Amino acid sequence: MNKKRIAVLVSGGGTNLQAILDAQQSGIIRSGAVTLVIANKADAYALTRAENAGVDHCVILKKECGSQAAFEQAIIDKLEAYRIDIIVLAGFMSILSESFTSRYPRRILNVHPSLIPSFCGEGFYGLRVHQAALDKGVKVTGATVHFVNEIPDGGEIILQKAVDVLPGDTPETLQRRVMEQAEWVIFPRAVELVCAG
Repeated sequence: MNKKRIAVLVSGGGTNLQAILDAQQSGIIRSGAVTLVIANKADAYALTRAENAGVDHCVILKKECGSQAAFEQAIIDKLEAYRIDIIVLAGFMSILSESFTSRYPRRILNVHPSLIPSFCGEGFYGLRVHQAALDKGVKVTGATVHFVNEIPDGGEIILQKAVDVLPGDTPETLQRRVMEQAEWVIFPRAVELVCAG
């Protein structure tokens, strides 16, 4: 069987990348394989995770490219060189333009740390999402895996999983629980679903 070739775009620690690599090892992801990791920060720990897993990796810095268009073109060139089928955004802290996302309809996946349509869209990322959930007083939050289009967090939903908000939660404790109970569970599953068609 021809496995789909996956590129993972990262900016930081790479915990979701690790969840996907682990899911490949354990057989949750059978229809695809991570063949490339691209970071937009030279010191992203995700690059070390890629190296440890024997996955090709590179750094593409927007400031070296000079513009958003040149930055995206550099990413596209890499994706094409590796004949990538599926693109996974795993904590990639750079909004991609419509000209980029429209090249890959239903082929770019992202995980967002809330139950979309709550606490999503522009400006909602990282601990800000969890702070907003706590400020609102919601009893349940979670994570959503969705296709990426030109609207931040606006693409079609693939999978969602709910997580309880507990009394005394801080944004940090809530973030950790959402990662462990939702993101790391449904992200690999969604990658397999998309790779399997």
